[in-house]
Amino acid sequence: MNAPFNPARIGLRDPFAAYVCDETAAETLRPIAVEMGWAPEKVNKGGLRNAVQSLSVSASPQILFVDLSESGDPLNDINALAEVCEPGTVVIAAGQVNDVRLYRDLIVSGIQDYLLKPLNPDMLRDAFTHAQTVLNAPKVSDTGTERPHISTAFIGARGGVGASSLATGVAWVLSEKGARTTALLDLDVHFGTGALSLDLEPGRGLTDAIENPSRIDGLFIERAMVKSSEMLSVLSAEAPINSPIMTDGGAFYQLQEEMRSAFECTVIDLPRNMLVQHPHLITDIQVAVIVTELTLAAARDTIRILSWMKSNAPQTQVVVVANRVQPTAQLEISRKDFEGSIERKIDFLVPFDQKLAAQSAKLGKPMTEAGKGSKTIVPIVDLATKLMAVGDSAEPIDSATKKKGAAKGTSLMGKFDFKSLISRPAKKK
Repeated sequence: MNAPFNPARIGLRDPFAAYVCDETAAETLRPIAVEMGWAPEKVNKGGLRNAVQSLSVSASPQILFVDLSESGDPLNDINALAEVCEPGTVVIAAGQVNDVRLYRDLIVSGIQDYLLKPLNPDMLRDAFTHAQTVLNAPKVSDTGTERPHISTAFIGARGGVGASSLATGVAWVLSEKGARTTALLDLDVHFGTGALSLDLEPGRGLTDAIENPSRIDGLFIERAMVKSSEMLSVLSAEAPINSPIMTDGGAFYQLQEEMRSAFECTVIDLPRNMLVQHPHLITDIQVAVIVTELTLAAARDTIRILSWMKSNAPQTQVVVVANRVQPTAQLEISRKDFEGSIERKIDFLVPFDQKLAAQSAKLGKPMTEAGKGSKTIVPIVDLATKLMAVGDSAEPIDSATKKKGAAKGTSLMGKFDFKSLISRPAKKK
């Protein structure tokens, strides 16, 4: 299926495999496979049922040809196939049912093409050539340029400053307004709110990854992540609090690696204790967003984290966001004094809106979705826009205080032609 394209894994898999129902189809396919440079023995008997059984225990190929002739319910069977296909596999189906509605439904379900039997060499050549073109095509933006991956970590300087809420809000903007395939990885294994804030059940994907790091690959990511929408997927957990998590952090790093290959954007909700315990998690992060508040304790911890980042992750761009900012008269420390203490500017300042926060929680939606028109979400959208600019141009983030209205220069309405691997609908609470 045209799942999130994973070029790094393509080289590890067979280029082609076919599962057909009759010898006539097999005899037609084998010489074409040889022409394309593929092994003729990769043409197997058994049709779709055999394909599902075989691929459930082995990696799927780059290009998969399946025969639906013996399928009583093609759409349902294609869904079963999707469950065992690796991300990036291009599927071509063939069958005897000449029905435009079926063709459209199969294409919408994620397959590349549907060929009507009997097969002939020309139609097979054309289908395979087009499939190779799809495989070799890079991800592109609406401007026609290759779109690099952007990895962002949100780190709360103090508990309760709203880092998780901002991470979820930014992930939603990247996926819905920026049209970027986005993964939200919540690394607070016991008390994470990534799924909760989107009104989703977290599932066991994250805890399974920690317990069995060797299982983590593209297929695991596709199965374990819970979809909030076609463009936004979440990996979160609510591990039992009587079960401490024993890990060296390798599973978390491997999750980041797989997400980098499968999605255009990765947003990581990174608890500060994780930063201390597993410093390697920040190695490949392009932007670290330090979320703070205008208090004495937050100023102290922001200074400490900024110092840590300078020593341990000099390659990572750092953005400071003051969140839940009260009216000036109610501030513990003024913005000017706070900036003097941390010896740098605050890049984004997000005003506190109690009504919006409550409404967001009640609806099970991020504030950026629930608060359309609110002043509170403007700097959050600006932050997401800046992150996309970093990914697209590798330019550093300028302080929002220096470039007012800079967000206008970057379109949030980019288009990305994305067909995801078919998966079961996310289970709502």
